[in-house]
Amino acid sequence: MKVSRQQVAENRSQILDAAARMIREEGLNGISVAKVMQAAGLTHGGFYGYFGSKDDLVTATLDHIHGVNGTNSSADITNLADYATEYLSRTHRDNPGLGCAFAAIGCEVGRSSADSRAVLTDATRRQIEKLSTVTDNKTAEPAERRREAIGNWSAMVGAVMLARLVDDTELSDEILNETLHWITSKPK
Repeated sequence: MKVSRQQVAENRSQILDAAARMIREEGLNGISVAKVMQAAGLTHGGFYGYFGSKDDLVTATLDHIHGVNGTNSSADITNLADYATEYLSRTHRDNPGLGCAFAAIGCEVGRSSADSRAVLTDATRRQIEKLSTVTDNKTAEPAERRREAIGNWSAMVGAVMLARLVDDTELSDEILNETLHWITSKPK
């Protein structure tokens, strides 16, 4: 029986949603085609009708998460303090499957395919651009606003990575809280 184009699109979306959650929870090497397809409620044999390889799935998933219209698009950032508060929260730290791929698998993507790295490179550029528009330093020159955006974004991603890797909840909370304080208490 032939599957409609609409069903193909829905199936692909289910695969990408499952892969997005699993990649952020288990890392690039923690997933398999079979596990992703099972999580999507589809058969392993159908995978190659949607993707040519696991690398293609990873690249498509990263684009699904952080592409221009991705599920974690930065289009809704309007205030640095609010964004940093949400990003540097216990909820984000404790739910990597629903959070930012940069903090969950950024280091792994650095050792991944050129296509996957290109997706996150583009997403990084968009994130820096967006953050440079919401910086508290409204009178700064564009280069200074960009520098501040890069510093803030790097601090946020790094803080979540560190907060997730330590096995001490008190230290983990301190990393998030102090990074938030550092970002939001800079002179304006």
